[in-house]
Amino acid sequence: METVFSAVGLESAMKQIADEIDAEFDLLLSIPDDPRARLYQAMRHAAIGGGKRLRPLLLIATAKLFHVDRDIALRAGAAVEALHVYSLIHDDLPCMDDDAMRRGKPTVHKAFDEATAVLAGDSLHALAFEILADTKTHGDPFVRSELIACLAMASGSDGMAGGQMMDLEAEKMTFDLPTVTRLQALKTGALISASVEMGAILGRIPPDSRAPLRGYARDIGLAFQIADDIMDVEGDEQLAGKALNKDARAGKATFLSLMGLERAREQAAMLVEQAIGYLSAYGKEADLLRALARYVLERDR
Repeated sequence: METVFSAVGLESAMKQIADEIDAEFDLLLSIPDDPRARLYQAMRHAAIGGGKRLRPLLLIATAKLFHVDRDIALRAGAAVEALHVYSLIHDDLPCMDDDAMRRGKPTVHKAFDEATAVLAGDSLHALAFEILADTKTHGDPFVRSELIACLAMASGSDGMAGGQMMDLEAEKMTFDLPTVTRLQALKTGALISASVEMGAILGRIPPDSRAPLRGYARDIGLAFQIADDIMDVEGDEQLAGKALNKDARAGKATFLSLMGLERAREQAAMLVEQAIGYLSAYGKEADLLRALARYVLERDR
């Protein structure tokens, strides 16, 4: 099904969510008048300004299918984004990817120091679950508990952290295509999938009725990473706001190195169309999710 959600509409939705998430973090990360001030400044440096805010937008767009109040979905989206930002801070550390730029500005350990960066990441990780446990996020304790469990599973050893460990091992081992697919499904895809799943949880959709949304999220997660691999080779560092060509320099296997450029493009396009196909049961109310699937493929940063 061809999406009718215009590029202008998607741009407007992305700007709105960026402004809303920034406003949420501005309130959540008010700088205290005590020796913790530097920690909060570091957290704000990482969390406010920049970034696509793809994950909270996916959560909100999914929740909207089920008529969830936007303010509730926004709080859950801020939790996912806090978790994502924590992962970026730690990923950029010298002991990990050792990056100097993120979202067009110095990484936290460069702008502050390594110890502060570690604590800022730890604090944003904790903040994510603090938000989800708060009755302001949802009045039903069972919904809050399921949200917490979903995000925890997506971020731990069976999710994002496990994928990051595989990515570190990729510098020492030769990975085949199934292994790279598994790596990226954990490192990148798990949090994308959790964002969609959490939108369905807020909508009180039973787990056995979420299969199409899970298929959608799985496919756009892989398409996102393939597009990232292509952008890492062909992209503009100024637009990307970070260093490119790092995987090639590290000798890591990627979708691009294993499939070649044209096959990688074809695979990403197929995944996006397949993802959109999972939304066939929905009407115009899913047009934002369809547009986001296409954006994953067409973005330049």
